[in-house]
Amino acid sequence: MASADQITRADGFGETRRFMAVSKRHLIWSGAALALAGTGAVYAVRQDMGSSDAYAATAATTRAPLPPTPEIGDFIRYATLAASGHNTQPWLFRSAGNRIDILPDFARRTPIVDPDDHHLFVSLGCAAENLTLAAAARGRGGDLQFDPSNGGAVAFTFGHQQEADSALFDAIPRRQSSRTEYDGQAVSGADLRTLAAAVAVPGVDLVLITDRPQISRVRDLVIAGNSAQMADKAFVRELRSWLRFSPRQAMETGDGLYSAASGNPVLPAWLGPRVFDLAFKAAAENDKYARHIASSAGIAVFVARQESPEHWILAGRACQRFALQATALGLRCAFLNQPVEVAGLRPDLAALIGLPGRRPDLVMRYGYGPGLVFSARRRIEGTMPL
Repeated sequence: MASADQITRADGFGETRRFMAVSKRHLIWSGAALALAGTGAVYAVRQDMGSSDAYAATAATTRAPLPPTPEIGDFIRYATLAASGHNTQPWLFRSAGNRIDILPDFARRTPIVDPDDHHLFVSLGCAAENLTLAAAARGRGGDLQFDPSNGGAVAFTFGHQQEADSALFDAIPRRQSSRTEYDGQAVSGADLRTLAAAVAVPGVDLVLITDRPQISRVRDLVIAGNSAQMADKAFVRELRSWLRFSPRQAMETGDGLYSAASGNPVLPAWLGPRVFDLAFKAAAENDKYARHIASSAGIAVFVARQESPEHWILAGRACQRFALQATALGLRCAFLNQPVEVAGLRPDLAALIGLPGRRPDLVMRYGYGPGLVFSARRRIEGTMPL
């Protein structure tokens, strides 16, 4: 972990520059929409924009406080507020007695970006950590175990531990991946130590990067990875299949990457893919990532000590704890996983963080900045088909 005297203030981005960057992106998307469909598209956009209030109401219901005496469905709802790759939410829940199993939902795989299901098991770990914190907050803290005989499930057994007061639990409904520019303000040494202490998961190492030249080297790896992915037509097709362009589409599926949650304008579901194909270009995306990284206070890299589903789950738990602690401290965070998704870049990242020979699992930037629209969640009934 970097010492306090290694923390430097990032170059600030003025409000005018931020406005111009956001406006330019919106103009590109909006102009593409008009070019493709003319006046009819404008009317359809307005129709879908009218359902934004309904989307906000649905998100608020999903993120409602945990009742004082929760039922199983309430605990599962809190578990589903975890992070997952492409917001696929690749989990199923099975409840029996005082136990909840979180099973991998392989029907929700992303085989191009995640061919060995690494991100899928990381996502299970994120959900498991939420469940553990929620149970402890209601005096039912128990035991969490990896169950390889059950398809790689995570088994949580409720206990009767005394109710725990946890800032991480309180942050669960407020946590989100904020994919936007931050303000460049440095995080204090005390808060960095708090973040590091929150990631107290055996088997996982955390590396916090605050040195600007080193952050720039991570940026170069992110851009190299993003360029490689965007040159892969299969990757782009898979990504597009998980994009949700309108509030209505996001509510109907309850998953995926909703445009407004990424700072992009909403569009009709039929028009969105066409605009995406026209406006989604490597140069623009690389420039966006460069701005995002330059505006961040630092970068966190999570590295499990073994390459296995069990340890990927541990990495997910650690990452979720970091994100929740960041939220509790008033910080924002977002993933930058290109250097771990493109296998050829992993050795460079491992060497950069001083862990050669290891496989980095997750990369996340953090800093102070605005929040965005919350992402959608599947109905609890759809996650409990067993």
